[in-house]
Amino acid sequence: MEVDDYIMLSELQHFVFCSRQWALIHLEQVWEENLFTLRGQRVHEIVNTPDDDLIEGVRVERSLPVWHHGIGLTGIADLVEFHDDGLIYPVEYKSGSKKPRLADEVQLCAQAMCLEEMLKTTIPKGAIFHHASRRRREVIFCNTIRNEVIATANKIRDLRQREITPNPVADKRCPDCSLIDACMPYVVQDSANPSFNLFSVEDE
Repeated sequence: MEVDDYIMLSELQHFVFCSRQWALIHLEQVWEENLFTLRGQRVHEIVNTPDDDLIEGVRVERSLPVWHHGIGLTGIADLVEFHDDGLIYPVEYKSGSKKPRLADEVQLCAQAMCLEEMLKTTIPKGAIFHHASRRRREVIFCNTIRNEVIATANKIRDLRQREITPNPVADKRCPDCSLIDACMPYVVQDSANPSFNLFSVEDE
């Protein structure tokens, strides 16, 4: 697989949350900040410096580069714990409260799948650390979410090749999105056929 065909782990999260958001960022190079993106940046400053540490017998790697040549994924794992019993446990940091989101779980599972290929091992679970509540939410990497990682990567490559930006969904995700002014979800949807939306998008 060519280097240009590799997909960033963050792209998976953007796409599952909203395929139009993904296209605006990664196809049209549109980006705007808002309160939520700034909060996310501050949270990731905690783990964005590559480092390792030993905490109560657990080796902790921060900002660890990962990749999966078979699927064509690359990116940075926020934090990975290496336990004495052989357990490898990735942890993704998010700024929000402890709320299940498929987009975050797909991103975390993709990190685990990268580590599995790199280290020739099996990683059954990981966690999302929600900064607002200061709590972890454990995620089991079942076949359903693993298949979602692969399916999302295939959808991204298809849209890349065809250079298509899907129509907006204009739902409850839109008001908090930093790209609402560039996306114009309600204006565009009113003037277009809503059934054109190419892929199902997570309803949060």
